[in-house]
Amino acid sequence: MTFTETKLKGCFVLEPDVFKDKRGSFFESYNKQVFDEGIGAEINFVQDNQSFSTKGVIRAIHYQIGEHAQAKLVRVLQGEVLDVVVDLRKDSITFGQHIAIELSDSNKKQVFIPRGFGHGFVTLSDSAEFFYKCDNYYNKSSEGGIIYNDPTLNIDWRIEPDKIKASERDLNLPILSEARL
Repeated sequence: MTFTETKLKGCFVLEPDVFKDKRGSFFESYNKQVFDEGIGAEINFVQDNQSFSTKGVIRAIHYQIGEHAQAKLVRVLQGEVLDVVVDLRKDSITFGQHIAIELSDSNKKQVFIPRGFGHGFVTLSDSAEFFYKCDNYYNKSSEGGIIYNDPTLNIDWRIEPDKIKASERDLNLPILSEARL
């Protein structure tokens, strides 16, 4: 597996070694020892989540704060998404900056998102099955979010605004400057 650190310190793109033959393909999607060594930290994942979305669905910029903050390892099992990670660490030189990367069942890339970051994605294919591991349990009172079209973040979601499908909750999230961090 190849680990490439992004411009957001601590955030990595992972690309597995895929073995193909006439029967199909095989790859190791997660190995704790290889993973911890690759990111240079020990992470203990405790919860797996999975979602299904249709084309144009945006799952806004979500995060957990305080003692319930979560690191995540995300990937796509079926389909294609544009995955977005936003640095929300106030003391970081990349605070408020983001990366966007295509994750798909064909490229098999994954993204490791450390604690202190926001995360969202939009489905680019007709549908997508999205999977992620978390190193802390979900806690409703610690959740936070930023609206997907925040003008200071200026994220290019690569989808026409009239094609976007978002939940009522996500449409009412604050902008970065008013978010609870």
